[in-house]
Amino acid sequence: MSLYNRSKVWWVDFRSPSGQRIRRSTGTNDKKKAQEYNDRLKAELWRVYKLGEKPRRTWQEAVVRWLKDTEYKADHGKDVGKLKWLDQFLSHHYLDEIDRELIDHIASVKKAEASPSTANRYLALLRALLRMARDEWEWLDKIPKVRLYPEPKKRVRWLTRKETVRLLIELPRHLADMAEFTLATGLRQSNVSYLRWDQLDMVRGMAWIHADQAKARKALSVPLNKDARRILRRWQGKHSEYVFTYGGHPVARTSTKAWYGALKRAGIENFRWHDLRHTWASWHVQSGTSMQALMELGGWASLEMVLRYAHLAGEHLKQDANRIEGTIWSQSTSKTDLKLIVSH
Repeated sequence: MSLYNRSKVWWVDFRSPSGQRIRRSTGTNDKKKAQEYNDRLKAELWRVYKLGEKPRRTWQEAVVRWLKDTEYKADHGKDVGKLKWLDQFLSHHYLDEIDRELIDHIASVKKAEASPSTANRYLALLRALLRMARDEWEWLDKIPKVRLYPEPKKRVRWLTRKETVRLLIELPRHLADMAEFTLATGLRQSNVSYLRWDQLDMVRGMAWIHADQAKARKALSVPLNKDARRILRRWQGKHSEYVFTYGGHPVARTSTKAWYGALKRAGIENFRWHDLRHTWASWHVQSGTSMQALMELGGWASLEMVLRYAHLAGEHLKQDANRIEGTIWSQSTSKTDLKLIVSH
């Protein structure tokens, strides 16, 4: 019997023409629909084996391969969560059954329960998976277009020096030092939280973020300026392995009650820990650091990712802006013209 009921859902269990055992859920408790699924699956496997047709692949097969092929990604865990949510719509579909109408339905559901930007993160993952299925695995000949919702450009949130001083004064010592170290190096929160002494060379004034610790999965060399080295010296000898600790353990979470309390007392709103990195980058640009140098310092994968700070770099244009100053009220303007302008 190739069809059987298990936990109120019908399953198929048979051997394909190639001898492979096929055992999978039909995704339905309707026996008639389950029988149709069983017959269609057997016919497809026969055509693949006898006629050499490309086998149809399921969404679940694609998810398994995606997770295997992208396990190196820094946000791999986030992908797992998104794929679990998408599974409710796609788990019983073949890849070639995922069309524009189904994708638009998924998008509208996610947008209704979250926001357009959040929906876009799920749609971008779905699009990336489908593209990989077409371009790398050659499971599909074509894929539907995945439209993303338009998102408003967000302003870069950064602090002035005065705001920074107010915040550092209000933070407990361990968070204040971690925040100031971030402002000196631009490192991401996880890299600061789990920074180890064996990643530092205090003599040369360098730190290293290993490839498996970096978001872009590329090793990063971090020059330590005087501010960074001053903070590190303050923590020398407190822990044999990690730099910043609290209660003998790395400070895994920085966005704590103490953090939000300090923000409130400092009068700072709409500011996240990650915005310390934005502040570091903004200060660099305002001080004349080039976009190329900032990209390398911050470990960004492309120049495009640092262009969000470009509008803050205007010092080099001052001389050009001054070229036309005074041209309206120049010496060539006659006294008669000036009197007419003033009288009006």
